[in-house]
Amino acid sequence: MRFMGTFRPKLDEKGRLFLPAKFRDALAEGVVVTQGQEKCLVVWPPDVFDEEADKAADRPMTDKAARGYQRMFFSGGDEVVPDKQGRVSISAPLREYARLERDVVVIGVRNRLEIWNPLAWEDYQAAEIQRFSDLDESE
Repeated sequence: MRFMGTFRPKLDEKGRLFLPAKFRDALAEGVVVTQGQEKCLVVWPPDVFDEEADKAADRPMTDKAARGYQRMFFSGGDEVVPDKQGRVSISAPLREYARLERDVVVIGVRNRLEIWNPLAWEDYQAAEIQRFSDLDESE
């Protein structure tokens, strides 16, 4: 499944998030939620998470950057099965990491979803839009 689009669901009072309806069937068996770069959360289908985890684990433990990446990647991870309504619980530590409150932005990024604080997403887009345009022109 390809994940694309931008969605603006809300977290409920228990920290649960409705997955975008168009992705619910593909994610019904479960997901892995981890810390992502730029203070977002990443929602991985289990098979894609396993591929990324294998890449991270293949890096040597003698490499300080590899150890740091592995620690961040795995320590915040949470395996979650959506409920019958298509909601996933986002743990308090993950919500705190990404500064998530009620309003969130969920974006599709090909093989994964990312969950962003709306202001952080707006700031990220503003900073990246020129770089995106420049890359397009350089080809």
